[in-house]
Amino acid sequence: MGRTRTTGASSEAKGDADDVNVHDFIDPEQGRATPYGVYDIQGNEAWVSVGLSHDTGEFAVQSIRTWWNEMGAFRYPDANSLVIIADGGGSNGYRLRLWKLELQGLVDELGFPVTVCHLPPGTSKWNKIEHRLFSFITQNWRGKPLVTHQVIVNLIAATTTKAGLTVRSRLDDRVYPKGRRVTDKQLALVNLSPDVFHGEWNYTIQPTCL
Repeated sequence: MGRTRTTGASSEAKGDADDVNVHDFIDPEQGRATPYGVYDIQGNEAWVSVGLSHDTGEFAVQSIRTWWNEMGAFRYPDANSLVIIADGGGSNGYRLRLWKLELQGLVDELGFPVTVCHLPPGTSKWNKIEHRLFSFITQNWRGKPLVTHQVIVNLIAATTTKAGLTVRSRLDDRVYPKGRRVTDKQLALVNLSPDVFHGEWNYTIQPTCL
């Protein structure tokens, strides 16, 4: 984030173009901006949380929780399960213990199971969130420097397509520390059932039995 070059272009009067930095480093004054998106394939609508902290499993699950509270619960009031298609790495990686532990907390709040299907390593290009959401968000930058967090949120929320995509976005100012460790004992509390087909990538987390 800051006065760095972005993709796209916009028309400006001669001499009115914005000056930008050559290199894209984190500005110690502006801080970071970490987007995490949830794309609803059926509804062609999305939620994007813009984090000010680190991209962790806790942040990823909190973004999904926010999507559900802000959009999902209203569109699917009778839902009794949820399916998440996610990349194999990153903050929602299939090997990430924190991702699974935080998902258990969300499942217990929802009161119904969540099934996760991770795309195999090297196949993130199949993830529809890249083609139907973030590619259009990137185009919508229109070469404008992302000088503030509010500019980022506004540009994301203004993203639309001819197919009717709608996007909502908001800042998440919570602090998500890096390096948070999950013990074997904590992981054992996750009520996870692996699928018979590549259970390391496909699994269901059930609400904790009380």
